[in-house]
Amino acid sequence: MAANMDTVGTFEMAKTLSKHGLFTCIHKHYTAEEWKQFAAENPDTIKNVAVSIGTSQSDVTKASEIIAAVPAINYLCLDVANGYSELFVQHVKDMREKFPELTILAGNVVTGEMVEELILAGADIIKVGIGPGSVCTTRKKAGVGYPQLSAVLECADAAHGLGGHIISDGGCICPGDVVKAFGAGADYVMLGGMLAGHDQSGGEIIERSGKRLKLFYGMSSSTAMNKHAGGVADYRASEGKTVEVKYRGDVTDTVQDILGGLRSACTYIGAGKLKELSRRTTFIRVTQQTNDIFGTTT
Repeated sequence: MAANMDTVGTFEMAKTLSKHGLFTCIHKHYTAEEWKQFAAENPDTIKNVAVSIGTSQSDVTKASEIIAAVPAINYLCLDVANGYSELFVQHVKDMREKFPELTILAGNVVTGEMVEELILAGADIIKVGIGPGSVCTTRKKAGVGYPQLSAVLECADAAHGLGGHIISDGGCICPGDVVKAFGAGADYVMLGGMLAGHDQSGGEIIERSGKRLKLFYGMSSSTAMNKHAGGVADYRASEGKTVEVKYRGDVTDTVQDILGGLRSACTYIGAGKLKELSRRTTFIRVTQQTNDIFGTTT
């Protein structure tokens, strides 16, 4: 699924991904009127998108307006950088009570205990990942993070024990990384950087030194906060960066590459369908000593 970043989680991205049965978490900066127009023009795509909101009252009000305007919406993504707070748990409970018929995505967290807490609070699918994103600087700015593969392994067990699901959010830079996330037990894999730089991605094409580029930035970056919140608040630091990525044309080619990698992986390990991949996967730890002996790379 496409991440709910304004350079990735766009209506244009949703229209293309939906043709392949893939999902998009739409960024939270579209208006209810824009949602209504999008739904009217693309009725088949609505089943594969989620409305994204934070925890503020204005976010809740806007989500209510969007859902009222587009009754066909089935998914609500409650997205915060840090899911470890009583406020967020209460927010999940409130949204479950307010929207009992919707499937709720909530996060981000990285431990089994918090996955269980959010599922018991009413969430259906938990976003897992703190710091692995290519334009996320939380690990450098705050010193906080968790290795993504370890987080997925731990959180998948916790979620599945309660009948919930998880999204591996961040850390994928090639199709093989997507395979490993599914192999570790993720039910969904969220992509940002891999879907950036395409025609369907947000932002204008930049011409520089004979190269065509597009901007890609984290939603906690100064670029995003200047654009949507009037700047970085005095009491906080930017936890994202802005980069220029190579313009990559239509996202369909990238999607086909990712799906091709997944299909190939399933044939290698004997998985008849994607759901079987985690049951056929074994992870082997490669140490520096192993590299020295066999001349392999990590």
